[in-house]
Amino acid sequence: MIRQAQEAVRRVLPSGTGGGRGLAILGVIVLGLWAASGFYRVQPDEQGVVLRFGALNRVATPGLNYHIPWPVESVLTPRVTTENLVFIGFRSGEATPSRTISARDVLEESLMLTGDENIIDIDFVVRWRIRDAAEFLFNTRNPENTIKSAAESVMREVIGRTPIQPALTEARAEIETQVAQGLQSVMDQYGAGVAITQVQLQKVDPPAAVIEAFRDVQRAAADKERQRNEAEAYRNDIIPRARGEAERMVQEAQGFRDSQEARARGEAGRFLSVLGAYQQAQDITMRRLYLETMEEILRRNPKVLVDDRLQGLVPFLNLTEPAGGRPAGQRPATPPATSAAPPMLQQPSRPSPGTGGGVPR
Repeated sequence: MIRQAQEAVRRVLPSGTGGGRGLAILGVIVLGLWAASGFYRVQPDEQGVVLRFGALNRVATPGLNYHIPWPVESVLTPRVTTENLVFIGFRSGEATPSRTISARDVLEESLMLTGDENIIDIDFVVRWRIRDAAEFLFNTRNPENTIKSAAESVMREVIGRTPIQPALTEARAEIETQVAQGLQSVMDQYGAGVAITQVQLQKVDPPAAVIEAFRDVQRAAADKERQRNEAEAYRNDIIPRARGEAERMVQEAQGFRDSQEARARGEAGRFLSVLGAYQQAQDITMRRLYLETMEEILRRNPKVLVDDRLQGLVPFLNLTEPAGGRPAGQRPATPPATSAAPPMLQQPSRPSPGTGGGVPR
């Protein structure tokens, strides 16, 4: 074998070179090739991790770099800008940045218990990238499985303190944010060297076995909420109107009370004034009250004046309704004597009835 190798070397080397000289030239060539193998290129989306005898030595920047050739140093160049996906609760056959098509559901990962002790089926995707290549390569044995286990644990923790109704409706964005923050905190504690870019919920539903019953419950809850809103709207409409009506009645009662009190005070004052005039001149006051009362009675009733000197006059009976709106023959009510006008303290002298003159007021 040695002889065959020597013959092969002689055929490669130019003619005229001796054995020792040829071996030296060959050694220089081999050494040059070995030294040239230390050049390597790091792409813009990569980080170069240089290992010296298997231990971390340094991290190279993108571009053309050099390291001591194997077996002294070696280079690993993981991609640090590529976004990786971890599917939890399902296995997908196709994934795009905007949409993930579910191919198979994994119930042991997706079934979780909510804060109000309901079971919910959740499928979600964790998007992550490498932040520190050295930590990513050496601090965790299987980074993808670590991210998957930690994401499932954090999701169960968040769902465990969230009721089922918010989890199905308005709390989805909040759940995604809380899971992403919690998962990033766990990865930082592990020193995994990864950055969690997004946690995206794909499906949040009740279990398939009870989904119809759950939908019935949801419809009943919606009807309850609708009826409560209608009742509140009716209450907001009827209560202000009732309060306004009550206030109006109170104001009317107060106004009626004030008017009655004022009228009573006026009647009392008038009575006191009449009483004072009566105490000063009883005869004149009595006559005046009588005359005013008769005047009021005669003013309200129809009258027929007949001269006493006429003879053979047929009495006239008015059977039609008078102009005052009262049927004929109905006697008017005589007003009380207290309804007369306020008296005069000084009454002028009146002529005697025999003179035919009128009674002055």
